Amino acid sequence: MEGYVFSTPVRVRFADTDAQGIAHNSAFLVWFEVARVEYLRAYAGGYQSLRDRGVEALVLESFCRYLLPVRFDDALVVHARCVGVRGARFRFDYAITRGNETVAEGWTAHACVDATTLRPVRVPGWLVDAIRAAESSSSAAASSSSGSSSLSS
Repeated sequence: MEGYVFSTPVRVRFADTDAQGIAHNSAFLVWFEVARVEYLRAYAGGYQSLRDRGVEALVLESFCRYLLPVRFDDALVVHARCVGVRGARFRFDYAITRGNETVAEGWTAHACVDATTLRPVRVPGWLVDAIRAAESSSSAAASSSSGSSSLSS
């Protein structure tokens, strides 16, 4: 998907569906997390690298716009990009597709904190560098989108 450097497949489990047979809204946030963790694994040594260095990345806000219903056993792809790295904060944008259809889009806002004190700390330089390298592979597409993909430390 244009503007996204990373994607990972997910399949709608029966447990993800509600009484109407449609994926429950909470499942989408779980799929966002799956993509976020896999993104960090692919580009930054995994979320555990942060934790091993005494940093946690807390979710501050989440948003999801549901565009089309998805059902049990649908094969989906979650696209992710990391944008807006500034100070202690960063944001992931997501698009979930089924074939050529976008079924949902959203974002999660995060803050890095010291794992012991839970006080905010700057996004570690090594992580900023990893994100910058990953996102630069789609810089042309990202710069033509919302313009929110600037990275600064």
